[in-house]
Amino acid sequence: MFLRIYRVTDRLGYAVLRLAAEVGQWWLSCAHSASRLTRRTSGGVIGLLMLLVSFLTWLVTRAVILLRSLALGLVRAGLGIMRGSAALLSAGLGSLSRALSLGVQTSARLVRRSKSAASPIGKTAAYEGVLRRAQHAQVVEVVEAPDVRLIDDPLRAQNRRLSTLVVMMGFILVGALLWATDPSRSASGLAASVADTRLLMLANLTATPADPGGVAISIATPIPTATPVPAVLRQGGTLAFVSRERGQTDIWAVSVGSRSPLRLTNDVQDERDPAWSSDGTRLAYASRQDGNWEIYVYDVPTQQTTRITYDLSFQGGPSWSPDNLWIVYESYQGQNLDIYAVPIDGSQTPERLTDHPAPDFSPAWSPDGRRVAFVSLRDGVQDIYILSLDTLEIVNLTQNALRDEDYPSWSPDGQWLAYSAWEQGSEKVFVQQADSPGGQAQVLSFGRTPSWSPDGRSLVLVVDAADGSQSYLYVVPFDQSGAAATEVISVPYGASKPRWTDRGLPPQLVNSGGLPLGVVEPLYVEQEQTYSTGAPYRLSALPNVQAPRAFLSDRVNDSFNALRARVLQLSNVDFFQTLDDAWWDLERRPAPGEERRNWHMTGRAFAFPRSAILGFPPQIEVLREDVGINTLWRVYLRVSDDAQNGQLGEPLRRLPWDFLAATQGDVEAYNQGGRLRRQPPAGYYLDLTQVAADYGWLRRPSGTDWRANAATRFYNLFYKPQGMDWYTAMLETHTSGELVNFAPTRTPGS
Repeated sequence: MFLRIYRVTDRLGYAVLRLAAEVGQWWLSCAHSASRLTRRTSGGVIGLLMLLVSFLTWLVTRAVILLRSLALGLVRAGLGIMRGSAALLSAGLGSLSRALSLGVQTSARLVRRSKSAASPIGKTAAYEGVLRRAQHAQVVEVVEAPDVRLIDDPLRAQNRRLSTLVVMMGFILVGALLWATDPSRSASGLAASVADTRLLMLANLTATPADPGGVAISIATPIPTATPVPAVLRQGGTLAFVSRERGQTDIWAVSVGSRSPLRLTNDVQDERDPAWSSDGTRLAYASRQDGNWEIYVYDVPTQQTTRITYDLSFQGGPSWSPDNLWIVYESYQGQNLDIYAVPIDGSQTPERLTDHPAPDFSPAWSPDGRRVAFVSLRDGVQDIYILSLDTLEIVNLTQNALRDEDYPSWSPDGQWLAYSAWEQGSEKVFVQQADSPGGQAQVLSFGRTPSWSPDGRSLVLVVDAADGSQSYLYVVPFDQSGAAATEVISVPYGASKPRWTDRGLPPQLVNSGGLPLGVVEPLYVEQEQTYSTGAPYRLSALPNVQAPRAFLSDRVNDSFNALRARVLQLSNVDFFQTLDDAWWDLERRPAPGEERRNWHMTGRAFAFPRSAILGFPPQIEVLREDVGINTLWRVYLRVSDDAQNGQLGEPLRRLPWDFLAATQGDVEAYNQGGRLRRQPPAGYYLDLTQVAADYGWLRRPSGTDWRANAATRFYNLFYKPQGMDWYTAMLETHTSGELVNFAPTRTPGS
């Protein structure tokens, strides 16, 4: 009876557990939709019903486990009683068998001896009954008793394994249900949870002949889910930023959480310095689309552009007042860069806010509307200042002579200012309390041109790849919430000034895909010819260029000619008509301190005259940039005197490097190879380094002895490696036999 009870209980329990597993699988397949719907409806009725189903499923599973455990306990107790009873019965039957056997023998003797029994039939029946009972006892002793003692029920071991599996499945099912309905989980994590639980349920159920030792899982393709949005991006909204392509700077926008940027402006002239209005419907920016730099406002919903300023001088760097009625900006008037403000409706002429001989630029209007932060060189170093519009008092906030701060940005509550500056060879983002002049600034991250999120909990900034191949827009948390810095999108190298609004882009603008590139044709096309004998490429002469050997490789000469024409167009100066160096032959010896493997030998380098730093005013200005352990130079070319009216170039904002100071008796300047100028020069300049980069020509880091050796400063050198090392570039214009003295030497063990 107990064995029957066990078998019935076992099969019923197994069926119930299979049913619970199917219900659990159905629930897990719906868990993602339930949790997402619960989050959207903020605890709505459907979410509560799904949670109730989860609880009932857990309750049924737990009840089955308890019932099965109780049944197994009863079976074990019954088996124990059966074993004890069987042992007692075996002992008693053994004794009875021996007694009956003795009695049968005695009775048989008596029957043979006595013939006076009352009834022969009754005697024979009594004898046969005793005999049958004795035989039955012997059978029980021989057959049944050993079966009870020696053979264990095989279901017992199976029961132990099944019980353990049931308990484990119960815990797994309950844990999976609680985990799947957690609203803080991401959609992708939930999908992975469902898939993993299905694998546990279906394991060892469907094996394929192709893989006898493995397990084949057959599950339905999961419903695609949205990529989880990182915590620092849940603010949403839109980022505007500046990017350069084919020598043209445009303003782009990307929805936060998307990786599909849209081009908002595409005039063949440059647009830059984006600034969102507080309601996110308008974007102010600077552009020279009408011939000189002016301030414009782009209405995002209508996609209409309005010009705000009208002056032949340079205007740039706009910032909105909190009420969106005024714009503050920088303007170069009277050969001086200062801060101005103008009403957006043009009801008043621009009002000058600063008036100092030193440049004032990069203004940022505070959220309370009563202060303007800006950058100035008025104390001889580049610091951030705050102008009170109530008292007109100006206070130096950063007061740090060891770094040049720029790009100030107010937090939405007006308590903090973020900015970027170079420090120890790296550009970093700092945050400082706005009411703490000279206070300690905290380093937030590597990067540049920061801007706050609309909720003030994080900042967006630009991070450049170390190899100069790419830049990235990153969002870095500020509220110490434990959120991680998150990449928003990769952008072309040199992109800058991301600005964040909580307003999304209009659907019609998103659906349009943005504007196309304004520059249709490529900047240049290299006309190359290869040769089957000798070196694969030849040298080409540079037309109308004065240089000791005016040749460049056939693979780069067209880009040089196009660069020369572009510089003439942007500055009205044919600056590359005269060169100190172009191609070197193999016999030329480098100057002391120069590398023997010189890029001039490849036909991929040229150098304009070093003497361009001389003159009153000099033709070029050089700005020092320490990047890591390297010192590089950014070259600005002064546009022609005929174009010193704002039509070409723009004013300098940073202090140039003065190499000549090392020869004027200043010991410190002598040791440092020069010093910073005390004021930027007046006039308009072209960023020659940027224009050269548009055509693929890069600058070379100075030699380690540049402070004492003018030949290794390389501020006048541009080269075009196109990803090649020196020896590979040499093999384009020389044979390996010609380079026998330059061939790489094999290192030991290589």
